[in-house]
Amino acid sequence: MREKIEYALVKLFLWLAKIAPRAFIYAVIRSLTLLVYHLDKKRRHLTITNLTMTFPGKSSEEIKALSKAVYTELSKTISEILLMFTGRFDIDHAIKNRDEVKETLQKLAQNSPHGIVFMTAHFSNWELMAHFIAKHGLPMAVIGRKGNNRLIETNITTPFREKYGNSAVSKDKAMLSMMKRLKAQGNVGLLIDQKSGGSHSAKLDFFGKPAETTLSVASLKLKLDPLIVPVFVVRNSDGLYELVIHEPVEYKAEEIEDQQKKLEAMTLRYNQAIEDVVRKYPAQWFWMHNRWRV
Repeated sequence: MREKIEYALVKLFLWLAKIAPRAFIYAVIRSLTLLVYHLDKKRRHLTITNLTMTFPGKSSEEIKALSKAVYTELSKTISEILLMFTGRFDIDHAIKNRDEVKETLQKLAQNSPHGIVFMTAHFSNWELMAHFIAKHGLPMAVIGRKGNNRLIETNITTPFREKYGNSAVSKDKAMLSMMKRLKAQGNVGLLIDQKSGGSHSAKLDFFGKPAETTLSVASLKLKLDPLIVPVFVVRNSDGLYELVIHEPVEYKAEEIEDQQKKLEAMTLRYNQAIEDVVRKYPAQWFWMHNRWRV
């Protein structure tokens, strides 16, 4: 019964997003998100704690202002995803450097005999980035956690994520699916910025503190030699975006013999790519996640 009620509420919300003025959607979602900021003391405290740890030079007032900005930026992402669901968000128009990005994607497609791993984070509107890349010729197997509500996952979330040819793959089947995709010269999309447990992970430096991180990307690089391409979509002050595609990370830690240490050294490079963009645009990362929990 709970699943059905939640599903009905989401359907109602999407219907409202389809008919309401865009400015109204942004305003309402922003208000609701900031309400959560004030009411959810535990999540607010975690956000402030993470920011304080990462930016020790900032005053408490600056940290508090930044924590609110994090929630405001998240509200924009939520609003845009709702508009994307309802066909009211032009993903091509949203990417300011779209012509340059299309050219870069074409070059990557022509020079990736072993497939591509697009590596990114829960940063800005990551769903927009996945849609844009797929729409312009490089659909990928997108790895993610299945939602708790099967009705929402099956009827709403998965069709949305697969709209332009991407395929949604659950984490429990990830490695086999990724290897099959890459062996077929296909592409994979991975967000590696959240806590990853299990035997195929390690506590590695992230913003100067150990964080449990998946070693999957490095493992795929050693086994199949795909291109490892860090990608991020950055929201500008005008509400539009720049899609930043880094040069492929070719590092294989050949100077290290131990396999585990090799994987860890490679993964540190991937963490650094995420850290660099988050330091530059701190309000656009998902700081309310307990990334450094032990």
